[in-house]
Amino acid sequence: MKKLDRGLVLGLVALGLYIVGGVATFGGLAMIVVMQNHYVAGIGDAGTFGYVFVCVGLCVSIAGVLCMRVLRNRRLA
Repeated sequence: MKKLDRGLVLGLVALGLYIVGGVATFGGLAMIVVMQNHYVAGIGDAGTFGYVFVCVGLCVSIAGVLCMRVLRNRRLA
């Protein structure tokens, strides 16, 4: 079995972080706009969870972009 290139795996992880962060951000925005006064599973307001998803999604997306930048600027021997 062929060994996977470490750079390829790290690149896929970075791309995955970027995509998951974007989905969480836009999902949070949808929760804020559409489900403002609805309760989610009896534990809290959907608008509050929307703000959490937006903040966490932006942080994860920024981490994915930074990881991509580091991998792009890395010199391979």
